[in-house]
Amino acid sequence: MESLEKEAAIALDYLSRVSQEAEKKFDELLPPVTDQPCRLHEAMRYSMFAGGKRLRPALVKAAFDMFGGKGNSVDYAMSALEMLHTFSLIHDDLPCVDNDDFRRGKPTSHKQFGEATAVMAGDALCIHAFEMMGKTGNAKAIEILAHLLGTYGMIGGEMIDIESEGKAVDLATVDYIHYHKTAALLEASLEVGARLANATEDEIKIIRDYGRSIGLAFQIVDDILDIVSTTEELGKDAGSDIEKGKATYPALVGLEKSRERARELYDESIKALDGLKYDTTILRSVAAFIITRVK
Repeated sequence: MESLEKEAAIALDYLSRVSQEAEKKFDELLPPVTDQPCRLHEAMRYSMFAGGKRLRPALVKAAFDMFGGKGNSVDYAMSALEMLHTFSLIHDDLPCVDNDDFRRGKPTSHKQFGEATAVMAGDALCIHAFEMMGKTGNAKAIEILAHLLGTYGMIGGEMIDIESEGKAVDLATVDYIHYHKTAALLEASLEVGARLANATEDEIKIIRDYGRSIGLAFQIVDDILDIVSTTEELGKDAGSDIEKGKATYPALVGLEKSRERARELYDESIKALDGLKYDTTILRSVAAFIITRVK
């Protein structure tokens, strides 16, 4: 575990540096609050600058740099991925979905601005994200991102998650939810970065395998943290998965087996990276960061 924590420290430093860089771009690319509709633009910025590790833009940049990408297309893609992630969080928190009051230690968008504005802020971020992706000039990256965001990706996973609440489900269903709801957008972040850097299809397959593994591990760790952490530690309502009858790994197999599965997925992600001829230090450290968020 000690060596993993050392690797995780590399990721934390990288995430901190990328976050500062990315947030400057967010400020440039988001509509200013002085433009009409002012309240909508304020709500978009409120959620975008609410904090977070900026993992998705960091994965875009890590893949882009690793495969030797050049130019500023990556800046638009990094911003787009965080906008899409933020859009999903705003809508997840709504009373008609998860009905959460806090996100990253702050009132959720609908608590701060009202439900109607929150819905529109999420919609606007999603649309603005694809405007940013259009500036990359890479149609295939846009196509892949839309696919992994839509009904065969994140939104599809969210729908099955909603339908599964309070029901007895099997592990295959939980895996489906976790892959589509969480891992798909991490996978998309990596593939977008790789495609903007003109990686080969074989290289993209490897990076997607890595993304799938760390994405599933990320969500399993989130499941565990919901049980073992406090609301203050999480920055959102702890214990909400149990309260809502969510389909989670601990609910099906318990905490210890959930930890074991997360570690297996970490091992799978590292094995995938062994197939690349590039410097994979950052991606290895990100995998370590994900697995060491919970002991």
